[in-house]
Amino acid sequence: MNRQRPGWIQQPQEIPDEDHEQLLTRVCAIDVGKQSGKVCTRIPHPQRPHRRLCQVWDVAATTGEVSELAEHLVRLQVEKVTLESTSDYWRIWFYLLEARGLDVQLVNARDVKNSPGRPKTDKLDAIWLAKLTEKGLMRPSFVPPQPIRELRDYTRTRADLTRDRGRYWQRLEKLLEDALIKVSAVVSSLDTLSARAMIEALIAGERDPRVLAGLARGRMRSKNAALVEALTGQFDTHHGELARMLLDQIDAFTRQIDQLTTRIDGLIPAHTIVGSDEPDPGNNTGSDAPGPLSPVQRLIEIPGIGLTGAQTILAEIGLDMTRFPTAAHLVSWAKLAPRTIQSGTRQAAGRTGKGNPYLKAVLGTAAAAAARTDTFLGARYRRLVTRRGKLKALVAVARSTLVAIWHLLTNPDSRFHDLGADHHTHHINTERQTRNHVQHLQALGYTVTLTTA
Repeated sequence: MNRQRPGWIQQPQEIPDEDHEQLLTRVCAIDVGKQSGKVCTRIPHPQRPHRRLCQVWDVAATTGEVSELAEHLVRLQVEKVTLESTSDYWRIWFYLLEARGLDVQLVNARDVKNSPGRPKTDKLDAIWLAKLTEKGLMRPSFVPPQPIRELRDYTRTRADLTRDRGRYWQRLEKLLEDALIKVSAVVSSLDTLSARAMIEALIAGERDPRVLAGLARGRMRSKNAALVEALTGQFDTHHGELARMLLDQIDAFTRQIDQLTTRIDGLIPAHTIVGSDEPDPGNNTGSDAPGPLSPVQRLIEIPGIGLTGAQTILAEIGLDMTRFPTAAHLVSWAKLAPRTIQSGTRQAAGRTGKGNPYLKAVLGTAAAAAARTDTFLGARYRRLVTRRGKLKALVAVARSTLVAIWHLLTNPDSRFHDLGADHHTHHINTERQTRNHVQHLQALGYTVTLTTA
C-alpha cells in the first residue's frame, strides 16, 4: 500500500561529499612539536578481524629520523598522513614524507579542537587525529608544490623587506621632526629626489635653508618659500649621524628588494598562451599586441593589479586551480566571503576571518586602486559604498577580483574582459526595482497604482 508523504515533510536534499571525505583503512597522524612528534598509526589488526591496531611512539624532528619514519609508513602501505599545522614545525615532516611519495595533508588546529572530554596529552591528541583521518573528517589546508613554495619565499621576503623599509622612512621622518625640520609637510614623500638631496645636504653640514630649498627639482621649485620655512630648524651633528645610519639601512633594503625582484622574475612559471591578432577590448594596459602572454601579464590586465601584485598572487595561490574546484572555494579559502551563522530561524553573517595576510593585502590594495577607475570593479565599489560602507565595499571588489583571477588561471586561453562601468545599468532587474520602490512608497503611506507607459 502506497502512503502519501505528508505535506509538511520536505524532500531530502543530497549533499555531495568532498574529495577528502572518504573512509581509509591505513592512516597515520602526527602531533607535531619543535623537537619531536607523536606518531600514531591505525591499520587493520592482523589477528582480530574488524578491529584496528593503534600504535603510538615518539619520533625526533630530524631529517634522519623523519626519513626512517617515511620508509616505515611506506612499508605499512599508509594511505594518508595527517599533520597539525603547529607554527613552522610541520615543514620537515611534510616535505620529507611528501618526497617519499606519501599522501600528506596539513590540517588547521581549530578543526580538531572539538574533541571529546579527555585529558590533554600528546598521545591522545595523536590518536584523535588518526581517528578523524580514517573517517575522512579532516579538511586539508592548501600547501602549494615545491616550485610555488620557492617563489612564495621570495615574494614574502620582498613584502617583509618593503614593510621594514617603510618603517625606516617613518623613523627618519620622526628624526627630522625632532630637528624641527618640517620638509615632510611640503614634499609628498621623503623618497623623492628633491627630499633626498636636501637630507643629504643636511647630513653633509649645510644649514642655510635657502641653499637647501634650491636643491628642489621639477615642480617642487614652485614651493620655494614653503621649503625655506620648513627647512629652518635645529638640525645638528647628532641628527646628521643618525640620519646617515637610517639612509644606509634604507639603501640596503632597496638593494635587497631589487635583488629579490630579479630572482622572482626568473622564477615565474613560463606557461604562456598565444595572443590574438585582434585588439582585446578588455585589455586595460594597452598591451594588445599579438604574442605570448604569461600568467602575470594576463593578471596585470585586471584593473588595480600591477606587476608586484600579480607575482604575489601567483606565489600565494599557484597555477593549479584544481585545488579549488570553483571560484567560491578559492574565495572562501582566502576569507573574502562572510560566514553564515544559522540557529533555528535566526540567521546572521559572521566575519570573513583572517585568511592569507599576503594575498589579502595585495587584493585589498588592488581593490582600492580599482575603486577609482571607470570600470566594472570601480562601478561595483561605488554602488556598494553608499549603503555598505568602505570596508565592505572594498572586500566585495576584492572578491570579484579573485573570481576573475580564478577564471583566468583555470582557462589558459582566457583573457580579462572588462564588463564596463554601465554593466549594472544594462542588466537591471526591472521587477525587483519596481517592487522595492513600491514597498518604499507604501511604507511612507502612499497607495501605488502601476500603469505601463
